Amino acid sequence: MAQRETWTSRIGFIFAAVGSAVGLGNIWSFPFQTATNGGAAFLVVYLLAVALIGFPTMLIEFVIGRRGEQNPVEAFRKIGHGQWSFVGGLGLFSSLLTLAFYSVVGGWVLSYIVGSATGSYFGDPGTYFGAVSAGPTAVAAHAVFMAITIGIVALGVTGGIERATTFMIPAILVLLVGLGAWATTLEGATAGYNYYLSPDFGVIANNFGSIVPPAMGQAFFTLSLGFSVMIAYASYLGRDDSLPADGGAIVVVNTLVALLAGFVVFPILFATGGAEGAGSGGAGTAFVALAGAFGNLPAGQIIGFVFFVVLLFAALSSSISLLEVPVSYITEHYGYRRSTTAVATGVFIFLVGVPATFGTEWLNFYNDVVFKFLLPIVVLLLAVFIGWFADTDAMDELGRGSSVGRSFKTVWLWWVRIVVPIAVVVTLYLGIKALYTGLSTGAYF
Repeated sequence: MAQRETWTSRIGFIFAAVGSAVGLGNIWSFPFQTATNGGAAFLVVYLLAVALIGFPTMLIEFVIGRRGEQNPVEAFRKIGHGQWSFVGGLGLFSSLLTLAFYSVVGGWVLSYIVGSATGSYFGDPGTYFGAVSAGPTAVAAHAVFMAITIGIVALGVTGGIERATTFMIPAILVLLVGLGAWATTLEGATAGYNYYLSPDFGVIANNFGSIVPPAMGQAFFTLSLGFSVMIAYASYLGRDDSLPADGGAIVVVNTLVALLAGFVVFPILFATGGAEGAGSGGAGTAFVALAGAFGNLPAGQIIGFVFFVVLLFAALSSSISLLEVPVSYITEHYGYRRSTTAVATGVFIFLVGVPATFGTEWLNFYNDVVFKFLLPIVVLLLAVFIGWFADTDAMDELGRGSSVGRSFKTVWLWWVRIVVPIAVVVTLYLGIKALYTGLSTGAYF
């Protein structure tokens, strides 16, 4: 059997993990989730979710991955808890389903890069979105995006994933900072910042049940938690790296990118008419709102092109991590070649995603099943497993390569045992309730 690949450097791992976290969730979903759920009120809940639930959960996945040094399913067996391997499999399934609809949105981004270059969407953004989001154009763009993802993953951990993310993450940061600086010059930017950064705590109190599930789901999505991605990535990590330090760096950079996206999007929206309704129409409204805004701004064609290039890099950096999860399992468990496995798995995921090219209803359904149901269940099971069944191994692995003391490890363990499960159970209850309401009212189909 060929020797298992590892990251060539610590920074390579951090860029890859940040790349998985920094995706459409940060630059596409986050600003419009914020617009839909009360502006700065949502931002407050989201930041709390990232710090109090997201970071401890990331360390859970890191501990399992590095301890097991295997794909997300085999890792549980390697550390002596094979009966829990179904949790890694459930995360793998979440990755498959997410990439199926994520790739469709990635295809939209490709279409909008072309539309920005040609100015195609400036005249009628709504009609343009309708033309590229469903039908043959959507299927073709979905196929192209999946083909790019397959190509990167087929090249391997170091030659494909690490090399691609080491280029894309700095590019995303530089381009976002540039766009954010430009956005400060727009008339209406101040109103956008106020909407984004001035929370009304009454909104949180009055809408707690509707804000918490998307905020928690957004935190899981943007940190790639519950997909088994971080288990897979940590399995390629050296024993001398500090998991808390690396996890902290990833969380900080990921959150910085999400915040930067808001500093770009909200000034643009307020400069062209406001943001309150920007997220109300679901996945497609984000593209229509931004396209309409770019069409009404000086140099909008150039700005739109740069923005959607940033969005493409972000989308790809996450899609390759989602494909890596099933590919790593199949290659290690069955011994198939990585390139063949990447192609076969990618084609299967493409086919699963085709219904999402029929209209945004299917896409919204896929999205809600993953973020309101699957991810919370996976995170809950991981917390129970590490907190109550593999606690000794977890404490030992968390301290390996790190200077953190026993007090940090003890607080983390009890946080994982008590606080994380309670928060996730509440989120899961609210999410299932919302999903059931959507199904019973015909909101999806």
